[in-house]
Amino acid sequence: MPGLGFGLVTAAILTLGSVGFSLQFGVSNIFNLAYGDVMTVGAFAAYLVNTVGHASIWLGMAAGAVAGSAASTAINTFVYRPFLRRGTALFAMVMVSLAVGTILENGIQAIAGPSYRGYRVTPEKSLHLLGMLLTARQLTVMAIAVACMTALHVILRYTRIGRAMRATAANAELARSCGVGTGRVTTLAWAVSGALCGTSGVALALNLASFNFTVGSSFLLVVVASAVFGSVGQPYGAMAGALVIGVASELAAIVSPSLKQVVAFVLLAIILLVRPNGLWPGTYLQKMEMAAR
Repeated sequence: MPGLGFGLVTAAILTLGSVGFSLQFGVSNIFNLAYGDVMTVGAFAAYLVNTVGHASIWLGMAAGAVAGSAASTAINTFVYRPFLRRGTALFAMVMVSLAVGTILENGIQAIAGPSYRGYRVTPEKSLHLLGMLLTARQLTVMAIAVACMTALHVILRYTRIGRAMRATAANAELARSCGVGTGRVTTLAWAVSGALCGTSGVALALNLASFNFTVGSSFLLVVVASAVFGSVGQPYGAMAGALVIGVASELAAIVSPSLKQVVAFVLLAIILLVRPNGLWPGTYLQKMEMAAR
């Protein structure tokens, strides 16, 4: 089943992206529409290391993670946080993030141009695995996604900083009154989520074979769909949403490539009709209500 194999690869890329998106929303209540453009920053950082620096694509992916982490942290520190300190409303913050994304996208286009680019990688033969056709690079991307999610699970469940992140996401004011340094926790969460974002951007560009300045923004809607499907703000829900939407969209693409995003949003509409808070017992609507007060 080639479609299932492609679906698992797409799900791995979506997992990296949607979990990072959910983590950002969980700790700061910001529906960050610049997220896709940070993915593009990661993809181009990897391109510089891989093509200009003649390094391996995996070293390029590490550079993309660092670039995504740095870009996300800078955006939160120098743009979003000052607006939040002034009491900017939730809807206005969405507009701010949209403006940041537009600036990033046009800045990348001005520097890199509109032409498509590709990484320096050697052609690989497809491997037959449980009836699926996958390359070694695609298997590596899936392994990286699994490793990242395992590491995040360990951090969130078994470390002090992970407990602080969960406390901040649940109720920042209560966490602050209990002595949690919510400012530092939020900065760290944005750094971690930015690294996931950058890694996702590189994986996406690698899977597409060629990319340009719109690679991240064109994928953002599917990332958001996966995050909301699983209850945005819930990393574990985002993992489940990415798996369902990734596999379903690639299976639909066997019938027609144009159905990929259609299926993603049909599934999202269905789950929201059945469970308005998303697939996971989530905090999405609760956070929206709290932010609106």
